[in-house]
Amino acid sequence: MARAPRPSEHGNDRTGGDARATKPCARSRVGESSRMKTVAVIGASNDRAKFGNKAVRAFRQQGYTVYPVNPKETAIEGLRAYRSICDLPVRPQMVSVYLPPQVLLKILPDIAARGCDELWLNPGTESDDVLAEAGRLGLNVVQACSIVGVGMSPAAL
Repeated sequence: MARAPRPSEHGNDRTGGDARATKPCARSRVGESSRMKTVAVIGASNDRAKFGNKAVRAFRQQGYTVYPVNPKETAIEGLRAYRSICDLPVRPQMVSVYLPPQVLLKILPDIAARGCDELWLNPGTESDDVLAEAGRLGLNVVQACSIVGVGMSPAAL
């Protein structure tokens, strides 16, 4: 049974396998997420003020193997950057996305083809079209801030 988010949690965050379902906040899933140790950050950035960079740093601090994905960069935070999720050397357990919905829609088939256990749609990445397509592709969507989901505060990064 799903519980209502506590006032201290991000009430708009939703998690779950069905891209259209409303489930508890990501904070309740921190234990589950912390067992996953590989993550692709799509929309990773060299700009340390951007969430795509903060996510790279947060996941590294939490012991993840991080694969930054950005077609315009060769390295991010000292890590090799990959042009596409298709170029990763491994299937990531998590994919955390920092892209506008119209861009994300174009690469959802690549994410599904590569595979992942969880696709994290960070605030601003989701739309009805993205959720519908992710559901159609069978992706396990988590709508929440992945940085908070691994127990970090974006403001502290």
